[in-house]
Amino acid sequence: QEQPVESGGGLVQTGGSLRLSCAASMYTFSRYAMGWFRQAPGKEREFVAATNWNGGTTVYADSVKGRFTISRDNAKRTLSLEMNNLKPEDTAVYYCAISMLVTVTTAEGNYDGWGQGTQVAVSS
Repeated sequence: QEQPVESGGGLVQTGGSLRLSCAASMYTFSRYAMGWFRQAPGKEREFVAATNWNGGTTVYADSVKGRFTISRDNAKRTLSLEMNNLKPEDTAVYYCAISMLVTVTTAEGNYDGWGQGTQVAVSS
């Protein structure tokens, strides 16, 4: 499976905003669900947000609901994560992932294309 490439991470103060982007060059990009996961220091990787093949269905972790927005542009083969009202507990490495499925999925095992990750740090 192709490896997507994330960008847009950085350091921001509590209450600030960041926009993460993920680019994938595969011509089948629009066929698959995609998602964002994150891994904080000393913790396991966790689900953040996901969208189905056309962006019509999205799902979020409770911890980010109402603050984060996932979107995709199939023509540009990009996935985005708009993060607002950031909190110190959002500090983590954020990973973009390509699913093996068309429908939205939160299960890490249903993703087989992972990016290298981009660091997000939120200072208090």
